[in-house]
Amino acid sequence: MTTTRSNPNRKAVRRGPRPSPPMPNLISTKEHRRFCEFADTVRGSRYIGVCYGPAGVGKTLSAHSYARWPEQRPLLEMPHALADWFHAGANRPDWHTVLYTPLINTPPGRALTDLTDLTNRHAMVRARNIDDPKRETNLHGASLYTELVIIDESERLTTRALEQVRDFYDRSSLGLILIGMPGIEKRLARYPQLYSRIGFVHHYRTLAADELATVLTMAFAHLGLGIPDAIATEAIAAINRTTAGNFRLVTRLLEQAERVMKLNDGVDRITAEVIDAARDALGIGTS
Repeated sequence: MTTTRSNPNRKAVRRGPRPSPPMPNLISTKEHRRFCEFADTVRGSRYIGVCYGPAGVGKTLSAHSYARWPEQRPLLEMPHALADWFHAGANRPDWHTVLYTPLINTPPGRALTDLTDLTNRHAMVRARNIDDPKRETNLHGASLYTELVIIDESERLTTRALEQVRDFYDRSSLGLILIGMPGIEKRLARYPQLYSRIGFVHHYRTLAADELATVLTMAFAHLGLGIPDAIATEAIAAINRTTAGNFRLVTRLLEQAERVMKLNDGVDRITAEVIDAARDALGIGTS
């Protein structure tokens, strides 16, 4: 049996920031616009807001877009990346929102530490952009320059972690949005001290049939498919039956439909038959 020993003289490799996972192209749907209006209101009033909805409707995608998180994340989550950014003298847009996704069963202390570190790094970026070298923080360590914190997957927070988040909010001058699955709003109602601070509740819904038709028409045009109206209507109806307006399922289904078309050289349009084949390939039910 052999053992591997670390070399104490070996220099640590300085790794770059891990890239954010690719996000699907965001289409400005009515639900996304409603989320942005909701986030603007919470940010302006500095209340706590709750956003809930089924999986796959676009809650996380809207939050990433609103916070411009794919741009911010490499800087704020990697200290050496932020140092390199300052050293380079680069400028960035005036970001006002940060996004935090807790680990499963995040300990209370970890949630508080993560939020404090995240907002403090965000303070340095904003202070640089508005030419304020002091980069002040409030008594609890939360940035005066952070206007809104969005916590995704908030059902992962334990009761004690939620209390830490409430205390963090009370000692801050920022707005807070908790995003979760349906039922999160009922769970929070069991904690009077937290629930009494909630000013807005937003239900993120699936795409309505008329808006789904608009989104799919845009998607067909983006794919370069000149589909006759009758066939397009038939395909849209098949997609609606399969996905029930779930944005994530729509995205997956269209990607699979494009694959089915490539595998069948003679097919150059999305039909109901193509959608059925894509549905079978994904194992999605029709109900």
